[in-house]
Amino acid sequence: MSDVRKDARELHERFSDHLDVTEDEIAERLTTLTEEYMVPREEARRSVESHYLEEAGLERDDLGSGGSNPKVKVEDIEEDEQWLDLTAKVVDLWEPGHESIGQVGLLGDETGTVKFTAWASSDLPALEEETVYRLSNVVTDEYEGRYSVKLNRTTTIEELDEEMEVGENSAEAEGALVAMQSGSGLIKRCPEEDCTRVLQNGRCSEHGDVEGEFDLRIKGVLDDGTEVQEVIFDQEATEALTGTTLEEAKQRAMDALDTEVVADDMRERTLGQYYRVRGPQFGRYVLADEVEELGGPTDTEELLIEARSI
Repeated sequence: MSDVRKDARELHERFSDHLDVTEDEIAERLTTLTEEYMVPREEARRSVESHYLEEAGLERDDLGSGGSNPKVKVEDIEEDEQWLDLTAKVVDLWEPGHESIGQVGLLGDETGTVKFTAWASSDLPALEEETVYRLSNVVTDEYEGRYSVKLNRTTTIEELDEEMEVGENSAEAEGALVAMQSGSGLIKRCPEEDCTRVLQNGRCSEHGDVEGEFDLRIKGVLDDGTEVQEVIFDQEATEALTGTTLEEAKQRAMDALDTEVVADDMRERTLGQYYRVRGPQFGRYVLADEVEELGGPTDTEELLIEARSI
């Protein structure tokens, strides 16, 4: 079965209860976008899905994931926009920062913790601290390598009469910074409320073409000679490492008419330096909440040759 036909069948299953549309009609729309206009498959699928959502007068959350979800542990959450089922304990609840948010807090299981958000419009029962729940049909979100889950109107909540120990997901890594990955330097994020996705060519995968807000980050690779660890330095940590503020980076890019010069400057100042970082680990990344410079620089070219591909 072709990718177009597979996507058409899945979309038809999701919309057949709401619209009088055939699988062939959906496939034709997908084919037009992918073959005539050379739109990437995922973007074409999202575009067609958005078209039918609008036609049916539905929100994306109204349809859920369109299929059975994987049942995962917190440490297994390492993909953005993934629909899943999670059994976890409410570790902490915070005061929502906006009227659109019903609840916000921290969930945890034996493998670690993850932030959750429940929308006020979802009309879900309130979660209580120190209580264990089976949460079905939640969706993941990502910011700076840090994953969270969102509860929506399709989420089902089952309170469980059981105890659960909550584990730590903090980590420490040290080594020479041997590489900076794509997406480092001066970046732009979606300005829409509760969306922090990094823009690609001025486009948010969720909200389309937007103006964007500048941010700084380094997605780096530390190598201690034995193993490598991917690390994300947020704006604060990046400013400390490079000695360049966000405003200075924006001015540097404006003077050069090129945002890439910021990442180039960062490479010159940080590659080959030795660091020790501590922070939570989400998926393959450690988020550098604490950073200690251990010394250096060393021979970056030699380190790059020895670094393993990841």
